[in-house]
Amino acid sequence: MNTTKWRWTIAWTWLLASGSSLAAPSLQALIDATPAGATLHVPAGVHAGPVTIAKPLTVEGDGKAEIRSNGKGTVVSIAGTNVTLRGLRIAGSGESHDAVDAGVLVEGGGHLIEGNRIEDVLFGIHLRQARNTTVRNNSVTGKPLDSGMRGDAIRIWNGTGNRIESNRFTRARDLTFINAPDNLVTGNDFSDGRYGMQVVFSPRLKIERNRISNMGTGIVVLYSRDVELRHNHIEHALTGGGAGIVFKDSDTGIVEHNTVLHCAVGLKVDAPPEPVGVLDVRDNRFAHNIVGLYFYGEAGGHRFTRNRFDNNLTTVAISGQGAGEANVWRGNRWDEYQGFDRNRDGVGDTPHDAWLYADRIWMETPMATFFRNSPILEMLDFLERLAPFSLPYRILSDPAPDMR
Repeated sequence: MNTTKWRWTIAWTWLLASGSSLAAPSLQALIDATPAGATLHVPAGVHAGPVTIAKPLTVEGDGKAEIRSNGKGTVVSIAGTNVTLRGLRIAGSGESHDAVDAGVLVEGGGHLIEGNRIEDVLFGIHLRQARNTTVRNNSVTGKPLDSGMRGDAIRIWNGTGNRIESNRFTRARDLTFINAPDNLVTGNDFSDGRYGMQVVFSPRLKIERNRISNMGTGIVVLYSRDVELRHNHIEHALTGGGAGIVFKDSDTGIVEHNTVLHCAVGLKVDAPPEPVGVLDVRDNRFAHNIVGLYFYGEAGGHRFTRNRFDNNLTTVAISGQGAGEANVWRGNRWDEYQGFDRNRDGVGDTPHDAWLYADRIWMETPMATFFRNSPILEMLDFLERLAPFSLPYRILSDPAPDMR
């Protein structure tokens, strides 16, 4: 097997070095000729794509080989089982959204896509009905297009048991998971996109220890049960809605130990008509957002415990009276709490209540948000609290605010 491993590399290198007039075999020819289960070390240099790998094979670029397509279609297509694609630069996909032109298309199962640099592509890595595949330590940079015209850095459609870990994504549209249950997304870094992650009909997805920055919106979870968000860092989501985390019609999820900074809204969540399938939101930090939490829909019943709210312009806002009124609050730390801890047990002596005043101009007129910190609106805000024109409405009450 060791002889097979090196045979094609040595032969091609000798031809190039000797200046032979014989045409070097194409990369696709080398792939086709390499026996199943063997390792092909691709010689240094640029090789023409597209190529297809449809048998168990390890294709190694050793950081010196590039596969560049002609600007049409997908550059590398993988099918079957147990393919490893490692250490290659992959570039030059087409620009068709309908065809999902990508740097790498993955089908089948048991593959490893590791340590590749994928550039100048519409979609980065497309897992189409792929299963039990690991995508690790890759760098993906999309084509220089407006964010809405780019493709996804990672797209999983109808795939399960996959691991997306420790990759770096930039200049792409979204990381998209559609009909993709039971996948793990961990340790990735994504900047300069539209949605950091878009999760649709993908139950039991685990999203952990990712860093998302400079997006329109951070993580959006739609129609997906039992999704878990843990230890993620989301910052600077200020355009196109601008929420750090959004949950819609997604029951029994967990939002835990995340940090959400400098977003238009820290967490935006609807409230189901019945108090079942609620979210557990605990031990998170929401800081320097325009709105820390925003609730819309019915009364709900989500549980908020041990979260920390720092320097948000407005800590909690609602779409209308009654939205989120059944939410449960306990042990959260509020920077605007006006109370004491006289017995020094770490819990405020009185509940923390948040009130909504009917004349909050900037909430009734969203365009006024731009002037939120102006002297005139600060004065109006002070006056409405000092002498409100109507009775305020209590949004929430935390009976045991954290004072540690």
